[in-house]
Amino acid sequence: MELEEKFDDGVAVLTMNRPAARNAMGAEMMAAMTEALPRLAADRSVRCVVLTGAGGAFCAGGDVKGFASQAGSNDTAKPKGFDLEGRSQGLRAGMELSRILHEMPKPTLAAIPGPAAGAGFSLALACDLRIAIDTAKMTTAFSKVGLSGDYGGSFFLPYIVGQAKARELYFSASVISGQDAFDIGLVNRVSGADTYEADVAQFARELADLPTVAVGYMKKNLNSAYGGSLADTFDREALHMTRCFMTDDHKGAAKAFVEKRAPEFKGG
Repeated sequence: MELEEKFDDGVAVLTMNRPAARNAMGAEMMAAMTEALPRLAADRSVRCVVLTGAGGAFCAGGDVKGFASQAGSNDTAKPKGFDLEGRSQGLRAGMELSRILHEMPKPTLAAIPGPAAGAGFSLALACDLRIAIDTAKMTTAFSKVGLSGDYGGSFFLPYIVGQAKARELYFSASVISGQDAFDIGLVNRVSGADTYEADVAQFARELADLPTVAVGYMKKNLNSAYGGSLADTFDREALHMTRCFMTDDHKGAAKAFVEKRAPEFKGG
């Protein structure tokens, strides 16, 4: 199973389970999450939802090798019958996972045991709180492959670390450690390898022991204080990301990633 689900005493743990691919977003896993998250959001016995990954990784985001395959050998031609709106809406539909994590009336916790990149990083940002192992590697990643970003990261990140730092992290796609993330307020707690699992369990227990109804209303209050619309952000991200998939910069960068060489961006 590409998504494992466990429940114990109010705490539901969803584990993305594609360790060979560092839990990159596969169709089966995403479909399972699309089913599980609304169900857990509606289940009154669930007091806290933990999202994590198997095999020492959180989630590597999209399948860059798949992107390279889609780019094909002709980098300049738009695929015959290409439907920009259709692809954008398909991507937009997947982003509902971030909305549910952000809006469900109970606390959500991203437990980050290792790499979190691209859309996987955005999923962690969509959660209310984050705990990471100190050696975890986190990056927006998108600029490295000529893409603009999706799954709500450009909505969440500025509110967490501020506009200037968010822009730096998006533009540079620099990799930061779990400790670095804690130092800038991106994660709420950081742990060493020897205590990480126990610390995650303790954090989840603390959240599950909170007054769930009150926390749900707290989330509504806090979310309503955001200056813009998450739905509008999703719409922009989906359209812009889909457009970026068409660029020569992205196609070349995806191939460079597979070939393990540095990309050469030319602005097209």
